[in-house]
Amino acid sequence: MIEVDEIDRKILRALVRDASKSSRSIGEELGLSQPAVWRRIKRLKDNGAIVGRRLRLDREKLGLGVMVFLGVKLAAKGRVSLEDFERAVTAIPEVVSVEHVLGLYDYRLKVVARDIPDFERVLRRRIMTLPGAGQVEANVLLSEEYRYGPL
Repeated sequence: MIEVDEIDRKILRALVRDASKSSRSIGEELGLSQPAVWRRIKRLKDNGAIVGRRLRLDREKLGLGVMVFLGVKLAAKGRVSLEDFERAVTAIPEVVSVEHVLGLYDYRLKVVARDIPDFERVLRRRIMTLPGAGQVEANVLLSEEYRYGPL
């Protein structure tokens, strides 16, 4: 864990809102010089607080208007390995997130599709045929708001 002060938090909030912002524009926003902001961002990256860069896509404009969260419980019969299931599920292009969780289900998947019939096709032909796939529960995303976390 690294020390993060209020200025670091403000910089992180600015980057979470828009990761493409330059250190100059963040500095102007916060009343700091570009080199000061750049040094702080570099320190945060070097210490592992900032990892990679993410791009947020507009799914609807890309023709993927439906997002479904699936809870998947592995079938006990046949005892497929977690690695086999994970390898197979990550090969499905419509599955954008795979989380191994503790609770009622073994996995939580985030799946995108053009529409509900397209999702049904993905569910029946790809997900339900996965090695070890057992019980599945689907939750269709109705709306989404972005929160930037505890920073």
